[in-house]
Amino acid sequence: MAKKITIAVDAMGGDNAPDMVIEGIAQARTFFPDTKFLIYGDESQIKPILESHVELRAASELIHTDDVVSSDMKPSQALRRGRKSSMGLAIQAVKDGEADVTISAGNTGALMALAKFMLRTMPGIDRPALISLMPTLRGESAMLDLGANVECDSNNLVQFAIMGAAYVRTILGLSKPTVALLNVGVEDLKGKDSIKAAADVLRESSHLPLNFVGFVEGNDIATGGVDVVVTDGFTGNVALKTAEGTARLVTQLLGRAFKSSMMTKLGYMLSRHGLRSLKDHLDPNNHNGGVFLGLNGLVMKSHGGANAHGFASAVTSAIDMAQNDLIRLISDDLHEIVAEDEALSQNK
Repeated sequence: MAKKITIAVDAMGGDNAPDMVIEGIAQARTFFPDTKFLIYGDESQIKPILESHVELRAASELIHTDDVVSSDMKPSQALRRGRKSSMGLAIQAVKDGEADVTISAGNTGALMALAKFMLRTMPGIDRPALISLMPTLRGESAMLDLGANVECDSNNLVQFAIMGAAYVRTILGLSKPTVALLNVGVEDLKGKDSIKAAADVLRESSHLPLNFVGFVEGNDIATGGVDVVVTDGFTGNVALKTAEGTARLVTQLLGRAFKSSMMTKLGYMLSRHGLRSLKDHLDPNNHNGGVFLGLNGLVMKSHGGANAHGFASAVTSAIDMAQNDLIRLISDDLHEIVAEDEALSQNK
């Protein structure tokens, strides 16, 4: 029997909150009717929206707070003033064991700062990392870190690989996902020392539930040749934003091209079903939801500009992670690599 999940929701985070948030969790609940929601935010704004969702209202508890983490609040300010905000209280619910996962579409830096301060990192993890799914030619691949850590050493990259593989096992159902390090070339001699050192460790870790395949370059990300792409937060964030911008460019250029003449309009009519499929595949709302891995609790970050469908996608992923006990999977894999390191040290 599937575990019944409770989700703590920051209802005030995001460009179109709280309407988008409530509509999103209402959509997600139709697929997971046993899920319970703890909704934090301004009761005067949220309650009227909940009134139109009778079943969601019955499965939810609304906790009022006047405090909100604004989109421009600095992480240091959030640490000082955001503990009693809708975002802070949602994270506190996970810390106290009242909820299995927190989800917010609010300020990313503030969410990261509050989550790391309140939940702390897991034993064996030096830094948490932000991971998300990206559309590829073969379906979806995961990539991390997407901006939580600008600079990373080899240990960080190894930990990211372990966490990313556990995430993909949970979200995509792959028993032994392929993992690669993002590099300036696929040859073993190329790249920074930290990347090469991380590759050496992952090649020697034969008992981990992942298949390390070496290096990939930036143009390999979209092919979907590997299930998990590992890199530092600076490079990952640039790659993510570039991919999102390219997706918008392609869809807008196609839209212009099909409106340019009567013949192209006819061409659109003949190919509209395929084009809609392409648009859906590239739509960020269908791949919405980044996760801060490596914390003593699950924290999901939705795009701030997500629509209700996008927020529902993030909620669905959050439920999958909680039901499959992602934190335990990561902990077990970390213990495996520590055991291998100790065994190698004894044999030297």
